[in-house]
Amino acid sequence: MMNPLLIAFLWQCIDAMPPPKDYLQVFKLTEDNGGQKITHIQEEPEYKREYLLNSAAPIFIGKIFVIDDETHSTMLLASEY
Repeated sequence: MMNPLLIAFLWQCIDAMPPPKDYLQVFKLTEDNGGQKITHIQEEPEYKREYLLNSAAPIFIGKIFVIDDETHSTMLLASEY
């Protein structure tokens, strides 16, 4: 299970992006020197930003998709896609 604060951070990453935003946002979450590394990418237009968070919370390893269909946005694990 993902930490709710990490989920909120991912939503903030999308909100802070400059427009235009693609309908699909991808977050790759890995471990880097004991911290949570987050790579946020979109394909069109090309966008990539990396974050390194230090936290006492367990490190989450995986990929998260956020899909926006103009009426609502859905965040899901890659395994749920």
